[in-house]
Formats: sequence, C-alpha cells, structure tokens
Amino acid sequence: MPASKRDQLLATAERLFYEQGFHATGIDRIVAAAGVVRMTLYNHFSSKEALITAVLKARHARFIASLDAAAASALPGQVTQAMVEAHGRWLERYSQQGCIMVKAMGEFAEHNTGIHTLATSAKTDFLARLEAGVARDGLDHHADLARRLFVVLEGSNTTVALFGVQTALSDTRAVTDVLLSAARSRIP
Repeated sequence: MPASKRDQLLATAERLFYEQGFHATGIDRIVAAAGVVRMTLYNHFSSKEALITAVLKARHARFIASLDAAAASALPGQVTQAMVEAHGRWLERYSQQGCIMVKAMGEFAEHNTGIHTLATSAKTDFLARLEAGVARDGLDHHADLARRLFVVLEGSNTTVALFGVQTALSDTRAVTDVLLSAARSRIP
C-alpha cells in the first residue's frame, strides 16, 4: 500500500532534518524531495514548526515502541539488558549520525521552547523507561543505575558519529555490562 501524502512528508522531512538540520532545511526542499506541492504540506501541517513537532513525535513513538517491545519480550531479570540492546539496534539502524532529539534541543534551545521541550521530554521519557526496566529487574535498590545507564546510552548517541557504530556499540555494551553486573552483585 502506498504511503499517504502525510506519511510521505513526515518520512522525507525526518530524513532531511536529520541529515541537514532543522533550520538549514527549507520547506521548498522538503516538498521537492517528497514530490508534492507546497499546498499539500500546508494541508497537513500548519507550519514548519508543526511539521518538526510531528516528525519528532513520530520518531520518538517508534523508538519507545522498540524499547517497549524489547522489554515485553525479555526474560525475567533481563529487561534492562534487552532495552540496552534495543537502543543499540536503533542506533545502528536509524541514528548513526547522532540523536535527532539532541539536535533539536541544540537548534531550538533559544528559538522555540515548545520544540525544545518536546525533545527534552523525549529524553526524560527514555530515562523513565530505563527506570522501569531497572525496577522490573529488581535492581532499583541501586538508586543511580538507571541514570548511569542513560548517560552511557546517550554517550553512545554522540560517539557513534565519531568512532563508528561498531566501536560505539561495543564500548556501550562493555560499560553497561559492568554497571549491570555490579548492580546484580548487590541484590539483597
């Protein structure tokens, strides 16, 4: 089934925003790459900011769905590890040039508090998922574990562009394994 014009615009805008930046990507570039006319874009999105918001919400929903699916299918005691692996698969497949939410936070910190807040909320939502995974694994007695895992995973979002995906993922796995092993060794 062919994608709807709205979905086509979202996919095209996401790719261009990710590759070129939000401010550097104009509406004309998006509509040309999507193969639609400007009016089609404005029939679906009231402004470029509305398009950016929709792109970020859709991408975050896909990311969270991948984490939730990994958590749901994980063996008991392996939820956190499954989410770490899901993050790695996401990084490998969709985020080899860094995190689009971090890019949005940087570009909109002073220009659009709504978009900046949306991107920041996506990060706190990710942290909340890690906290829930740690709790399901019975590791929540280690109060800082979820936050430390979050810092490591967010670091991999940045280092992937510098070191490449395999090195970033290998190093991320090594550090998260140490953190999880240490937490498991202190189970009461």
